[in-house]
Amino acid sequence: MTHIFDGIAKHIAGFAGRPAAFAVAFMIVLVWAVTGPIFNWSDTWQLVINTGTTIVTFLMVFLIQNAQNRDGSAIQCKLDELIRAVGHARNQFIGIEHLSEADLLKLQKKLEEIAGGEVEHRAAIARLIERR
Repeated sequence: MTHIFDGIAKHIAGFAGRPAAFAVAFMIVLVWAVTGPIFNWSDTWQLVINTGTTIVTFLMVFLIQNAQNRDGSAIQCKLDELIRAVGHARNQFIGIEHLSEADLLKLQKKLEEIAGGEVEHRAAIARLIERR
């Protein structure tokens, strides 16, 4: 089941991000709008577009979440490999994405303290911009 869902999600998410998907959606809305006078702007006419867009939105949430989960996992693997491969990097950072949000915030604060204060950060950024 997971393999089938992943395949379907990958194809639909890939198509949904293309201009052709926008064109199809735009054409559906255009056809719906043009048929308004034919159906006397009825409640049923409005219900058709409302129901259709609600269903598509509901389903797309799951597909987008699946794509983001895959992308996030791939990025984490790449970052973990970079940490592992770089001699001066601390291997303890591999897998920190599994920490609680509170622990991550503590770690972020500690790393920022080690890196220096805001004044040092701004000066370093200014030097970096000047080099360009």
